[in-house]
Amino acid sequence: MVPERFAPVLAEVADVAALFRQAGHRLYLVGGTVRDLLSGQPLDKLDFDATTEARPEAVKKIIAGWADAVWTQGEKFGTIGARKGERVYEITTHRAEAYHSDTRKPDVEFADAIETDLSRRDFTINAMALEVTTDSPTLVDPFDGAADLLTKTLRTPLAADISFSDDPLRMMRAARFIARFGMTPVPELVAAVRTMKDRLEIVSSERIRDELNKLITVDTPSLGLWFLVDTGLADLFLPELPAMRLENDPIHRHKDVLTHTLAVIENVRPDAAPAFDFRLTRLAALFHDIGKPRTRGFLEGKGTTFHMHDVVGAKMTRKRLVALKFPNEDVEKITELVRLHLRFHTYEMGWTDSAVRRYVNDAGPLLDELNVLTRCDCTTRNVKKAERLAKRMDELEARISTLAAQEELKAIRPEMNGVEVMEHLGLEPSPVVGKALSFLLEIRLDEGLIGDTEIRRRLDAWWQARSGASTSD
Repeated sequence: MVPERFAPVLAEVADVAALFRQAGHRLYLVGGTVRDLLSGQPLDKLDFDATTEARPEAVKKIIAGWADAVWTQGEKFGTIGARKGERVYEITTHRAEAYHSDTRKPDVEFADAIETDLSRRDFTINAMALEVTTDSPTLVDPFDGAADLLTKTLRTPLAADISFSDDPLRMMRAARFIARFGMTPVPELVAAVRTMKDRLEIVSSERIRDELNKLITVDTPSLGLWFLVDTGLADLFLPELPAMRLENDPIHRHKDVLTHTLAVIENVRPDAAPAFDFRLTRLAALFHDIGKPRTRGFLEGKGTTFHMHDVVGAKMTRKRLVALKFPNEDVEKITELVRLHLRFHTYEMGWTDSAVRRYVNDAGPLLDELNVLTRCDCTTRNVKKAERLAKRMDELEARISTLAAQEELKAIRPEMNGVEVMEHLGLEPSPVVGKALSFLLEIRLDEGLIGDTEIRRRLDAWWQARSGASTSD
């Protein structure tokens, strides 16, 4: 009996299923679509992936006139894309690829049997299909994926070394499924990863980056990240991660910095702030203490150490993100969050107007992300310390709200612009104009808005002092 929750999906695919049936072909929902239906995932997040024994040319003919749009970029790999209303479908001919040991690119071969297609998939929980062209929808599960989903067991349909040789990225993908579904990998899968981890080197940085993005945004990614470290996979693309495991973290009372880092990552929740970038903040949490192994030997907790930790960590973060081919915008934002993540702790004298302005100015457009990261960085088991830090953060956010109502706090700029400075001092565009603006910005940060007359008087005094110093020099 088909579960009731399948009904909306079956109703939606009924028309296209009928077209394939009339043409004498079979059509199956497959892979993650079936897995997520069985595991109770929200229906509005389902992808509609399908497979058929019909060849791509036949698929195009069958859906012509039914689909609102058809695209064929993946046709040489057997995939025809289609859109019906707002729903996107990918319909792929059963495949039985032959892979080479030195490349991820297969010799594409089509197959007639659904079981052959399923055998080449990554894990048993993704090696299930639901035929929708029979009188009653039929589950095809030759590798007991449904049972593995129920028992949270992660296995490969074929031997693990065959599956990972076909596509080494599957070793990283295992980490995501371990984390997303709380699954336990079978011993032979773990052994295969440890033996074959170096094969990940043939996978492009872009694919590794995309898989890391997917892992970091699951609800509890720490299980998957531990898997990457324990199997040695992380050494291939993120060696800084296992390096943290060797470094004690006495400040947060964890046995190592890695344990603290994973706790911070999971502290970052999608609803942590009304509007913030969840993925970027999670990645910043992943990298935020990357500099600690390089700055050991310095006493934690004071300005110079914070500054060194921030600078070293930001430099290492940038290098790794660039190597993983993250977009430039991501690199800049994540690196900046790592550089700023201890800034909160440098203001120990209370949240004066000046301190609030400087903190907000430093954070710039990343204020919400920085505040979330700062809160989540508190993983201490010392209850009183945690309460004290939370209170300081509450006070900061309250002061930001109060001051923001009085000033344009998120767009702090000097009280005079460059054109006004040049007109007032009779200057042409030159580096000295930038220095004047820096001087005026310091006044704005320290004192807020002081009025046009006073700011011009201060600028005149600064200019006279500078001119006098230049004359004496």
